[in-house]
Amino acid sequence: MSDTGPDNHEELSNVSPYSESGPPPEPPEPDSPIRGIKRNVFILGITSFLTDLSSETVYPLVPIFLTSVLGAPYSVVGLIEGIAESTASVVKVFSGWLSDRWQRRRGLAILGYGISALAKPLMAAATAWPFVLVLRFGDRLGKGIRNAPRDALIADSTEQATRGRAFGFHRATDTAGAALGSLLALAILGFAGERYRTIFLISAIPAALGVASLFLVRERVHAHRQSRPPRLSLTQFDRRFNMFLLASAVLALGNSSDAFLILRAENLGLSAFAAVLAYVIYNLVYSALSMPAGSLSDRIGRRRVIGAGFVVFSLVYLGFGLAPGAIAVWPLFAVYGLYMAMTEGVGKAFAADMAPAGSRGTALGTYYTVTGLLTFFSSLFAGLLWDSLGPRAPFLFGSLLGVAATALLLLALRERR
Repeated sequence: MSDTGPDNHEELSNVSPYSESGPPPEPPEPDSPIRGIKRNVFILGITSFLTDLSSETVYPLVPIFLTSVLGAPYSVVGLIEGIAESTASVVKVFSGWLSDRWQRRRGLAILGYGISALAKPLMAAATAWPFVLVLRFGDRLGKGIRNAPRDALIADSTEQATRGRAFGFHRATDTAGAALGSLLALAILGFAGERYRTIFLISAIPAALGVASLFLVRERVHAHRQSRPPRLSLTQFDRRFNMFLLASAVLALGNSSDAFLILRAENLGLSAFAAVLAYVIYNLVYSALSMPAGSLSDRIGRRRVIGAGFVVFSLVYLGFGLAPGAIAVWPLFAVYGLYMAMTEGVGKAFAADMAPAGSRGTALGTYYTVTGLLTFFSSLFAGLLWDSLGPRAPFLFGSLLGVAATALLLLALRERR
């Protein structure tokens, strides 16, 4: 059946293939102090701000800590980051599915944030890279448990017509915390030297506050019950969702851990301090543009915004591969923030749009799991490419796959319900 209307109308007219019945819907979620942002979304934004303030105080320093303090090779950095991120990805689909089955999301979010809060400060005790591997595994396990239920709760609390704005706001607060965390790490590096272990210990404070804020979130019981329970299968989703998932998977295969961007910045001549500062610029751009990008996707359609983001990714990775020196790092990190703003929150909103209300956790978890598992292979392969062919190789490979992902998404743009 063809739909000749605008792309954004097509997305906003998504109708579930499932017959649904159940109790009357809950009262609308109350607004927050920010116009158009619901109270739950606002609180979850605070939670993510505090958590990423903690995480990004640690994350940009981990690859430097591994290679310069613990003596790990670059391939081990890829192995650790790949295992950590793939762990989170595998868990996400199950936690999202459980939140659909139980029709409760907040408890899983609290559990996941709590595990991550415990793992970060323990990094201060690491004396060898296997211990870092275990802690990164624990940190990402917590992320895997929390993300799909949390994002499904955002979708449950928000009307579809403003869902891009809601996810954009969440990404903006999340990334603002990341930028502030990186600045905190820089401040400590600047005043106290490379005292990585002290920074890891300090990260426990905002992490604990983030967990505490979750107790203010109101659980949203599904207003509708599906005639069939959610399944761990792609067959319950329509072809548009699966096409989007395929394009995202191809991009993920070329998008290695951001740790390699930091290492590439050092490779091009930046100090550890300057490399982290460049990462801060990336996060500031990402935070500033996430909400406008989400609002834009509400108006013109999610796929157009995501497709443009894929093009930006391909160009940025090409730039990192061909960069002649350290001066190129600064604009590349800034434009990389634009790519993330155009794809991260908008991609979540798009996945939630195409899923029945009672299967949003499963859909978001599936999206995270597929793309995250490929990130494991991408990070591992990037480390091997770096060690065997040089620092340009991982980024040129990623740029090529970015072109392929864009082509797939353009094919998906022709799909009509």
